[in-house]
Amino acid sequence: MLARMIIISVVSMGGIGAVLALFLVFADKKFKVDEDPRIEAIAGILPGSNCGGCGYPGCRALAEILAKGEAPPNVCVAGGNAVALKLAEVMGVEALDHKRNVAVVLCKGGHAEAERRAIYKGEMTCTASNITGGDKSCAYGCLGYGECVDACKYDAMAMDSNGLPVVFYDKCIGCGACAKACPRSIIEMHTESHKLFVYCRSRDKGAYAKKVCSVACIACGLCVKDCSVSDGIALKNNLAVIDYAVAPQNDESTKRCPTKCILFGIEEQVTRKGFYGSVKKTA
Repeated sequence: MLARMIIISVVSMGGIGAVLALFLVFADKKFKVDEDPRIEAIAGILPGSNCGGCGYPGCRALAEILAKGEAPPNVCVAGGNAVALKLAEVMGVEALDHKRNVAVVLCKGGHAEAERRAIYKGEMTCTASNITGGDKSCAYGCLGYGECVDACKYDAMAMDSNGLPVVFYDKCIGCGACAKACPRSIIEMHTESHKLFVYCRSRDKGAYAKKVCSVACIACGLCVKDCSVSDGIALKNNLAVIDYAVAPQNDESTKRCPTKCILFGIEEQVTRKGFYGSVKKTA
């Protein structure tokens, strides 16, 4: 009797298993989604750095988006023109010029320029320091703990001896990781055609801004007057703001700046080799 029950149970379970297996085979054929073969080809072209500069969570996710035609072939900031051309060929679309972006640190208020209001002894990160306002009197300046440098996967940044992050123009791929890491939004991404920058983010009135930082924008308006294009530079919230759609990219607006906070063409002068070469010479 027991043996019969065991046999019946085994046969029953086997039958149920067979039915479920047939159902799974049917469901697999019915609902199977064929993957676009171009996805693997595109993924093989992408650098695999998963930097997120394209706006997607990784190179594989971007490959799927590109295969659907939902992003242009020049979307990969890490790959540049070389990758854009290969992607265009696989996608069967016209190649587009890759517009290179670079990170710009819009603050020059380091140890030598910025007044300190306290000694910070908490967690040595910009995010933690920002919660208490940091140790500088300027509430808008660089906190100086290098979270942006830590976020850079391409060794395109370093902290200088003045407590400020430096971007290496020849190494930056424009992924934007450093800008996202900065709790004060001091780092901005700009196309390499932008060469004129106001290296200050302070919204404080001129007298106080100058008191706490020797290179602060004091909203004197001289750069506004010296700009040859109307509204190319404007004063907003006690700060000179450049309209890159119309402002000439030259040094005409920098010559009378009393604090030298607006400068032209200095970003491209900073290279990795030059930076570390100068460090060794002064060490």
